[in-house]
Amino acid sequence: MIEDDVGKVPAALPAYMIEVGTEPLDRPARNSVGGWPFLDDGQEWPRCFCGERMALFFQLDVPADVEAFGGDHLLVFHCGAHNEASDPVTADGRLVPRYWAAPRPSYRGTFWRVLLQRDAARPTTEPEPAVRALPLTLRPFVDTPDGEWGAQGFKVGGTPSWAQFPEHHRCACGAELLFVCQVPEGWEFDVRPGLPEQPDTLGSDSYVLFLANEVYLLACPARCDPAAAWPVNQN
Repeated sequence: MIEDDVGKVPAALPAYMIEVGTEPLDRPARNSVGGWPFLDDGQEWPRCFCGERMALFFQLDVPADVEAFGGDHLLVFHCGAHNEASDPVTADGRLVPRYWAAPRPSYRGTFWRVLLQRDAARPTTEPEPAVRALPLTLRPFVDTPDGEWGAQGFKVGGTPSWAQFPEHHRCACGAELLFVCQVPEGWEFDVRPGLPEQPDTLGSDSYVLFLANEVYLLACPARCDPAAAWPVNQN
């Protein structure tokens, strides 16, 4: 968080509210719910530890003025067949190596993947089959912090609006993870009819991220790996 001078109120950081459109997409768009993932060359569509391909929940171009990650392309994937809260595994005060794919006591690996990519120039040939493709619009706003808390909402950049208390995590590479994006508690992503219902979701026609908790995406500013990100969950 930026401070003007010692003892003064922290300055607002560049931030954008994320608005979901209602007109279905019929072609690739870089800012979208579902749709055609824009992936770096050589980056495969992520798969869950169960072997199923993860669903693309949303993707967006991080605006250039957002601290540390401006110019990156953010993609958030989550398995439609698994739905749990994230649970960090640490060692010596850091997240363990390859923490984005590390096994947990209750499952063999991760069911989600957050990617920040620099060279995502081309979309996949096939769209996300489960999540309905809708456009996203990023609207700049002034995210004036109230102490350590920023504005609530689906947003990229700015200051997280913690539901409980601020959480901080250190990447396995040693860098302190920084805030990128926030998804509000109870946020639903519409899915196509006829799909198997996601476990512990809010409705038969939608998917949620991490049991519909408030989600705070933190990522490694050193970019040690495109997947070096951690989803903090609170409610």
